[in-house]
Amino acid sequence: MNAATVLVAAAMMTLALALAMTFAWRIWLRTRNCGWLDVVWTIAVGATGIVAALMPLPGQTVPGRALLVAAVVAAWTARLASHLYARNRIRLDDPRYHALVRHWGAQASTRMLLMAYMQALCSVPLVLAIWLAAHNAGDPLGLRDAIATAIAALGIGGAALADRQLQRFREHSGGAICAVRLWRYSRHPNYFFEWLAWCAFPVFAFDATGASSWAWLALAAPALMYVVLVYVSGVPPIEAHMLRTGDDAYRAYQALTRAFLPMPRAGAGRLGRPAGATTLGQPPPGG
Repeated sequence: MNAATVLVAAAMMTLALALAMTFAWRIWLRTRNCGWLDVVWTIAVGATGIVAALMPLPGQTVPGRALLVAAVVAAWTARLASHLYARNRIRLDDPRYHALVRHWGAQASTRMLLMAYMQALCSVPLVLAIWLAAHNAGDPLGLRDAIATAIAALGIGGAALADRQLQRFREHSGGAICAVRLWRYSRHPNYFFEWLAWCAFPVFAFDATGASSWAWLALAAPALMYVVLVYVSGVPPIEAHMLRTGDDAYRAYQALTRAFLPMPRAGAGRLGRPAGATTLGQPPPGG
């Protein structure tokens, strides 16, 4: 694997993701539901990653590690896409995007397309990490791959559990803040586990022989997801929405509970909110 191969792969990924997000933008034009961008983004990243993993390098066959990585990506895609699809079928719009659209006014269509292309561009490191993980031919399948698979399984399963706990809580809470189970230890445990799943790909990509000289690029995937979820389109807009629509109960929850990394906090039990108030937690854009 040389620099030219990496650059060609990155260019092909960029094109595929840009086409997919153009399609997502056209769906938004018809529905005005920004949440469908997240659904298309998830499927686009997953499908592009699976194709990249299973496409052999020149002169090579598809290695066993590529099949394992593709299976991990397929599991991540199926879990998150199905969750986002079910959510958007019953919701008119995503409050994070809705606030942006209102702020953009007459320029909303152009700005939304630019944002979709930015999502495509920022997703290239994610798919590149999948590609590097799948084509690590430095050593055979072994303990490191088992550890990477376990990390991915914990991330995917933990995110699914957090989303399910939030959904069930909201069905019976009467508007209270979800601060029980996983949500007792983090204000956004679904984001944490989504990030954790992406930590698996650098583990797949690195090997003890040093043969995979480009493996360090795979570190960009968890680094990017951390920045996006914690500082850009994850925690900040959701918490701003909660503070706009809620009362001091959410501020108390913030004071007791970490935003991202799950950690025990004394007193972070169930916090009350007025009936009809918005409950905590919206799944990520992609993350």
